[in-house]
Amino acid sequence: MTPAPLDTLDSEAVGQGTNRVHLTDLPMPTARTVLAEQPEAPHASAEPLPQPVTVAPDGVPERLTDRYGRTVRDLRLSITDRCNLRCTYCMPAQGLEWLPTPDLLTTAELTRLGRLAVERLGVARIRLTGGEPLLRRDLEEVIASLATLRTTSGGKPDISLTTNGLGLEKRAVALRKAGLARVNVSIDSLDPQDYAAITRRDRLADVLAGIAGAQKAGLDPIKVNAVVMPATVEERAPRLLAECLRRGWQLRFIEHMPLGPRETWRSQDVVGAQQVLAALRRAGFTLTEAGRPDRRPAALWRVAAGTHGGQEHPAGSVGIIASVTAPFCSDCDRTRITADGRLMTCLFSSTETDLRGPMRAGADDDELIRIWARATWGKPRAHGSDAPQTESDGFARPHRTMSAIGG
Repeated sequence: MTPAPLDTLDSEAVGQGTNRVHLTDLPMPTARTVLAEQPEAPHASAEPLPQPVTVAPDGVPERLTDRYGRTVRDLRLSITDRCNLRCTYCMPAQGLEWLPTPDLLTTAELTRLGRLAVERLGVARIRLTGGEPLLRRDLEEVIASLATLRTTSGGKPDISLTTNGLGLEKRAVALRKAGLARVNVSIDSLDPQDYAAITRRDRLADVLAGIAGAQKAGLDPIKVNAVVMPATVEERAPRLLAECLRRGWQLRFIEHMPLGPRETWRSQDVVGAQQVLAALRRAGFTLTEAGRPDRRPAALWRVAAGTHGGQEHPAGSVGIIASVTAPFCSDCDRTRITADGRLMTCLFSSTETDLRGPMRAGADDDELIRIWARATWGKPRAHGSDAPQTESDGFARPHRTMSAIGG
């Protein structure tokens, strides 16, 4: 079975045991020092599986655990590399070559990998990503299949979607009925001109309509992801936070990572978490640190009720994902599969493991699990630490851009 054809939601869219350590022993690296100072060679896939991993009587692992004691609970499953926006920090304006449709994981293949992750390997959360996942016409079918799975403890997996929101208004009800729990929507600005400049598309009104549809369908809470850029943090960040609080959305600022066109990222231009917090406080927001509940990527701050721009806003929270200045590598519980079936144990890893090839060659479930477990055992200690060398800015980059990896 081949993947369903891609939607044309946007006419411009496409064309396109032995050394066991505790988690607390792992350093929390900073992007431009740890990667350069403590590189590690990748472990060969033939390295023995760790003894602490729970293994069934037949010798097949029952958990995905790496050599540093981290256990996978979260699967990021990309279903397409295509996107109908062209965000400046993510991809060039033109000239992209998309994966041929036969190279994409089919509905059945996506479901099979999800089933192995949830029912046999202890994964509790699945986030569908892209590219733009709404460009897959079979998205509802994929979600419905994943929603029938049950975790090793008998519960339903938490299924969420990262999207730019285009086309969400028309499909939100069907997605909710299929089993989708909530959405994360990427919005870097609520100013139409600003949004159009960032995304190279004048589509903010359509995105807001998509969010409204998602709220009406019960896809709550709405989470908003915003990449922080240096030129506009003082104005854009406070305005975006105030508006998200008024609308009942949960805002997460994300540090700009080197995952787009190389010319768009310089380490000295990264707006770190402390700079974002300082800008919000200068704008009058009262913030109280709330930590990282359940060790999720975003560090949270409670926001007191107040006013901004002459308008009141309720109390709420704001999160910051500091993947560059304060990575959460020491307790990372994620694994990623690209749209063409390549396993990446770290977003910045230079190593990929093919799962699609063995599947299509007839590998049974146990063999796929062994491949997955061996790759997980070799997961790098920190961002890019399996790369043979770093860039001149001290930050190792993966071979793919974010749209090709999956957010």
